[in-house]
Amino acid sequence: MAGSDTTVEAVVPPDTVKILIAGGFGVGKTTMVGSVSEIAPLRTEEPLTIAGLGIDDLDGIEQKRATTVALDFGRITISRELVLYLFGTPGQQRFWFMWNDLAIGALGAVVLVDVRRPESSFAAIDFFERREIPFVVGVNGFHGQHPYPAEEIRESLALPEHVRVLLCDARERESCRDVLIALIDQLIADARKAS
Repeated sequence: MAGSDTTVEAVVPPDTVKILIAGGFGVGKTTMVGSVSEIAPLRTEEPLTIAGLGIDDLDGIEQKRATTVALDFGRITISRELVLYLFGTPGQQRFWFMWNDLAIGALGAVVLVDVRRPESSFAAIDFFERREIPFVVGVNGFHGQHPYPAEEIRESLALPEHVRVLLCDARERESCRDVLIALIDQLIADARKAS
């Protein structure tokens, strides 16, 4: 056909960034992924059973009724060119073997901390430090409470200055978004330093 425009614009898939949401048992990882994801998150939660008695430490989280047994998955489209994929790790020690596989290809992580039980996130901090995966710490204020300032939490967790510590609420989308923005800002700054 004379005069017809047959130009076809190529569809370019967006760049994807894999981010882990990690931390101890019951710190709010599933809640965070669900709060910020633009899609209904994939969850692999199962009810806690009597088989976990004596294995799962429920001190401080006695009301917990379910747990992630594999991963949580969510997505955030930043632009046509960039999509974040969020992978929430299981928190129970017996599922930590999965963290190595989940970390493959991850550019960074958010380590959630419950100030009522900060020791529950030590393993996650150690995991990312040993693998040199950049991370930020989100201090999840249960019931909207933050009894300690970020710097005091940094000191108690013995975190270096370059690791950002942010107070957040895993139930609130904007709060979770701000933690993820801090991580992305850190990843961009690290990339600029490396180039």
